[in-house]
Amino acid sequence: MATGTETISTIDELRDFVHLTLCAKENLVEDQFQLRERDLRKLGKPCGLQFTILGPRQVRLSAVWASDRNVLYFYDTRGTRYLKIQLRRRIAVEAQAIAS
Repeated sequence: MATGTETISTIDELRDFVHLTLCAKENLVEDQFQLRERDLRKLGKPCGLQFTILGPRQVRLSAVWASDRNVLYFYDTRGTRYLKIQLRRRIAVEAQAIAS
């Protein structure tokens, strides 16, 4: 699944990639399930993002992007990590970009 991560260089590209990857895990139709996100902070400073998709039958998939390590962690409905991807390009963390 790491193919395609070479082109991720913005927060929007990251969101799109996470949305497609989470939907693919449970065969969800992307345009029917909204990606939700929360900013993660450490000592008051942005340090990443948490993404969640709520699907049918209490399906909940999530991913966490740790900006300091530039790594994506994907979690299935049981909360078990099923995928870890080291991004090749650094994504700049800006408070206003994360809050949107």
